[in-house]
Amino acid sequence: MRNTLSTLLLLAILLVITGSALAQSGGRGTYQFLNLPNSARIASLGGNFLAINDDDITLTLANPSLINENMHNQMGLSVVDYFSDINYGFAQYSKTFNKAGSFVGTMQYINYGKFQEADAAGVQYGTFSAGEYALNIGWGRMLTPRLAVGSNLKFIYSHLESYNSFGMAVDVAGSYFSKDENFTASLLFRNIGYQIVAYQSGNHEPLPFEIQAGISKRFTHIPFRVSVLLTQLQRWNLRYEIPPDPTNGGGFISEPDKISGIDEFADNLMRHVVLGGEVIIAKSLSLRLGYNYLRRQEMKVPDKLSLVGFSWGIGLRVSQFHFSYARSSYHLVGSPNHITVMVNLDGFARKQQTVGD
Repeated sequence: MRNTLSTLLLLAILLVITGSALAQSGGRGTYQFLNLPNSARIASLGGNFLAINDDDITLTLANPSLINENMHNQMGLSVVDYFSDINYGFAQYSKTFNKAGSFVGTMQYINYGKFQEADAAGVQYGTFSAGEYALNIGWGRMLTPRLAVGSNLKFIYSHLESYNSFGMAVDVAGSYFSKDENFTASLLFRNIGYQIVAYQSGNHEPLPFEIQAGISKRFTHIPFRVSVLLTQLQRWNLRYEIPPDPTNGGGFISEPDKISGIDEFADNLMRHVVLGGEVIIAKSLSLRLGYNYLRRQEMKVPDKLSLVGFSWGIGLRVSQFHFSYARSSYHLVGSPNHITVMVNLDGFARKQQTVGD
């Protein structure tokens, strides 16, 4: 068939966007690009989401309950040099209305580059492209001085060669903030939705639904913030079960880890945990480090563990601009670079007013 190779390449794309070449814990639904970290800060602290209340607009796509009026007229831009020719990015803007609440609009994309189209015999027919996009409208509101709620509405479009798909999803989140604002706890329900138009008629795929919870604590007398996240709470067992190899008499392709009892429980528990730490040097510089146990277990090479599962980053504030850079170690073959720029446009207006006075 003419599109045999094209179909195989498209299947490979769907695996790549889970962030794991083996896709042990992913691959259970379509539009997996929705779970890619949209902020260098998120990427540096483990690559999932954050429960940190410090008016950072780039955290709201993953946790809409952080949207607040202090983000009014803020903009955020993120670009990621992913693997091979794949790149993705985000653009965000926030606006607050007195009665309706605070909103954040986000446009995200992922570009997989160009591919050679050929049939099973190797006859080439040109090239094709692949990409996915989502328009997100986020809303947040304080219910009390300590409790906030938020939601994201997502319009999703996917174009993979001649296959197209459209879907819609919502995120729902709630957060608690301590009186001194040094402690935050969040609960999230992400990607509740439906694939309205499937790639193939009648073959509707589920979205990557997930329940998450997280806390963060900034210490009063130490310039340090710790973040602890719990992911995939809707499913306990995240261990990868190696399928039998039919060419080996039903045996395994390779022997799975043989653990039981308390070791198996601890391993499964840690696969839900993402840890992060942030050293805050005044208000202008932050140093960040994260550890994702699940990523390390899925992507490590046993005889060369390296820093797989670890991530690090830096945040720098210059005038009205906030710059963030992160590097995440997914595998020995490479580590994506994340760059985020955030700016408060109101700051420029105040500065111009001061100069005019």
